[in-house]
Amino acid sequence: MDNHQDTSKKRINKEQSRKYMQRKRYMQKRLIKTFGLLLVITAIGVTAAALVPKGNKSSNQGESIETGAKPAVKDEESKDLPAKQPEEQVKPQDKEEQEDKTDVRAAVLEQADLLAAGYDYDSAIETVKSYEGYERDSELTAKITDYENKKAACVPVDIDKVTHVFYHSLVVDPELCFADQETNPQAVGNNQWMTTIEEFNKITQIMYDKGYVLVDLHDMVKETTDENGNVHFEKGEIMLPPDKKAFVLSVDDLSYYHSYDGYGYASKMVLDENGKPKCEYIQRDGTTVVGDYDVVPLMNKFIEEHPDASYRGARGTIALTGYNGILGYRTDITYQTVPEDIDTDKRKWLENHPDFDLERERAEAKKVAEAIKAEGWKFASHTWGHLKVGEASLERLKADTQKWKENVEPLVGSTDTIIFAHGQDLAEWTVGYTPDNEKYNYLKDQGFHIYCNVDSQQYAVQVTDTYFRQGRRNLDGYRIYFNSIGEMDSLSDLFNASEVIDPKRPPVPRLK
Repeated sequence: MDNHQDTSKKRINKEQSRKYMQRKRYMQKRLIKTFGLLLVITAIGVTAAALVPKGNKSSNQGESIETGAKPAVKDEESKDLPAKQPEEQVKPQDKEEQEDKTDVRAAVLEQADLLAAGYDYDSAIETVKSYEGYERDSELTAKITDYENKKAACVPVDIDKVTHVFYHSLVVDPELCFADQETNPQAVGNNQWMTTIEEFNKITQIMYDKGYVLVDLHDMVKETTDENGNVHFEKGEIMLPPDKKAFVLSVDDLSYYHSYDGYGYASKMVLDENGKPKCEYIQRDGTTVVGDYDVVPLMNKFIEEHPDASYRGARGTIALTGYNGILGYRTDITYQTVPEDIDTDKRKWLENHPDFDLERERAEAKKVAEAIKAEGWKFASHTWGHLKVGEASLERLKADTQKWKENVEPLVGSTDTIIFAHGQDLAEWTVGYTPDNEKYNYLKDQGFHIYCNVDSQQYAVQVTDTYFRQGRRNLDGYRIYFNSIGEMDSLSDLFNASEVIDPKRPPVPRLK
């Protein structure tokens, strides 16, 4: 992400972002500590109140129990004695408590600023107002005014002019992935359809510098359900500063297919020691490392460092097939049933993994999927078998959809979104989905209401009463290469391809 921060201003911004996140993590820890101390103090007070007697009471032996307040000495000798000073009482707000209160206030400000950076000014204002006594704090009231002014300066995004970009799994080792272009069809496909980590990082930084803000696919529409359970759509409202532009992101085929093995891709999604989604990568020497080797962890990291790159914490949509499992885990039932027509890659993998346990694989995949969703990502169907929906029969579409629902949905949760494979669709863009379209009617009955295809247009948005449809632009090797040499002009609104292309990428063969 930092490859393009070549000016002093950007270096300063990066340093500020780094310090901001350090302060945020510190304040979160202090906030937890403070609340813990307050609970302990409260518990001690309640316990003390219960234990201290209310007055003189007789014991079973007839002896009195002395109260905490002793009677005054009234004999004559006491008159000449100096008055006894009361013992110093423990104040509820001692030095440590005051420090903790200061930390709570700082944590509130940090959280509010983070929300405002993501353009959620209402939540930022409510966060400040949650601090007791904010009305008497000039800095806090000034923050509220600042947030209100920034909110008032925002303008609605034109939903019809929101672009949608997508990637496949990113290439970690370009030399390994693109080798033998003349003799290896797999390497040719890698070169045409895949994007390298270096290219992705440059694109993300450049788009951010140009004012692009990531929005969720669902932000683009307002969805309602009538009394009969029918879903209806209208255009949503996205409010951004006038110098910002909204875009949607999706990732296809995040399954780490067997065909990726040995070509310089990550092998699976895993969780690090903090429970954050990362990628496992097997290096050329066979050693395994864990890090930011694909779109999900890289985008998470970028947004953590640049919270204004995302609208209210939005992430992308991950389109999954199921025939090789999901997220690098072999979760499909065929790995257990091993039908006679099982493909060679699956059979070989099973031979190399005699300890395979389907339920264990599914449990691990589900745990990773939950962590990915916790970061704000959404999941979509990419059909179970990477199906060409335009060519497939209705019967085959039904069978494929049921496989997805049985093998993928239980692991990632239900979804209303289907992202079509191979760039195919259920109907021409100009026609749309008509009531007599059997495939559309079936998918709608299965709960799919948002449909995405592949489209070369800058903007391709259809919001109807019954469905939402958006075309996507593939930021892959083919487009990057031919834009970089001037034979195409389909990416210039996003970035200059000649500045982005990985120097390790060989010339890309034309499509046949």
